[in-house]
Amino acid sequence: MKKTYKIEVDCANCANKMEEAARKTPGVQDCAVNFMALKMHVTFDEGQDPKAVMEAVRRNCKKVESDCEVYL
Repeated sequence: MKKTYKIEVDCANCANKMEEAARKTPGVQDCAVNFMALKMHVTFDEGQDPKAVMEAVRRNCKKVESDCEVYL
């Protein structure tokens, strides 16, 4: 399953950090962040609950970039 989320981030480097953090989150198969559009495209592993996984993604993104936001 693939979903798109609106994000808030200040710079392209921070967006890359968010993308890497999301990719390392269990339950995420792939992630791509579009800094210009302020969107995060997440592909989930089969059978995962997107809501629960995205809570973990949000926490992981906050660890690498504290002033970012992922709108669920």
